[in-house]
Amino acid sequence: MTTTQLGSARAGSVRRGVAASLLLAALTLAGCTGEASTSGDLGPTTPPLAEVETVADPLAWEGPSTAVAADSAISPVTDGAQTLPATIVDAQGTSVTITDTTRILALDIYGSLSRIVFELGLGDSVVARDVSTAFPEASDLPLVTENGHDLNAEAILDAAPTVIITDSSLGPWDTILQMRDAGIPVVVVDSHRSIDSVGALITQVAGSLGVPERGAALAERTTAAIDAKVAEIAAVVPADPADRLRMMFLYVRGQSGVYYLFGEESGADTLIAALGGVDVAGEIGWQGLRPVTDEALIDANPDLILMMTKGLESVDGVDGLPEHLPAIAQTDAGRNRRIVDMSDTTILSFGPATAQVLDALAVAVYAPESAG
Repeated sequence: MTTTQLGSARAGSVRRGVAASLLLAALTLAGCTGEASTSGDLGPTTPPLAEVETVADPLAWEGPSTAVAADSAISPVTDGAQTLPATIVDAQGTSVTITDTTRILALDIYGSLSRIVFELGLGDSVVARDVSTAFPEASDLPLVTENGHDLNAEAILDAAPTVIITDSSLGPWDTILQMRDAGIPVVVVDSHRSIDSVGALITQVAGSLGVPERGAALAERTTAAIDAKVAEIAAVVPADPADRLRMMFLYVRGQSGVYYLFGEESGADTLIAALGGVDVAGEIGWQGLRPVTDEALIDANPDLILMMTKGLESVDGVDGLPEHLPAIAQTDAGRNRRIVDMSDTTILSFGPATAQVLDALAVAVYAPESAG
């Protein structure tokens, strides 16, 4: 089926098919209406793990820390010719043919897709951006999102894209369908993000743009950097599994009364594993993302809690967190105020800059005095 054959019946099916993915997006967007934060907005960049002294016992320190990943410069892969037209079957099973990549829109909740396009050497063809695309090379592009992460149909049409690459993390979904109805090829890539899927995401984007060789090279480079960083982090993780930090990823939006625990298959579990932590949500059988309960917090009893920066701010910081979730005070993380936060648009981005994200988080976890 081609994109131009999508009718109203197909539209209803698509909406149902992406409902689960949009739930994650809706949670992330709740209460988030401003411009994406850059490293400068959050304070000094966290120093590299290789340049700091890690603590001998990560359970011995108290107090919060903030991880700020460095804004690494784009290093485009340019070896490999572009071949168009490119016909692919996207993540929703739709056959899409791309004949023109002179005006590209790459849109998702974390800005990862646009970063991939730039790293594939096609950044000069990107005509606009989402609010999370804040790396320096793209920061001057016009926005096609409003009220935080809502897609603006008029702005997208004004940008006159010849191809749109997106996932189901942004809405309203009717806007994407409207772009298809307007004859714009729309490629929907897999919305499930994790450290393990970074390479696959890159190759999906590259295949859509007719540069599969570049995609293979970028995926190899990125996964090699991730593997090297995970090995570097492993060297500072306590050798005895009993001494490793028990971690959980907590999502909160205090002004909206939203409190979720990210469990297995949420992507956060792979982040915790890469940091050498024990995923306590997995230990208690927590699947995906679900509203957190006092019982779950107490049963999990994490040593450390990972959070998004805006989420932590929404509950008035570390000191205000127990007022919203009293059970936090009954955990080792709460008693020791051991909370690590990172920018909302960075911590679960799982794109070409994943190694830098891991590096900054590892410093915040294992060398907290060196972090923010």
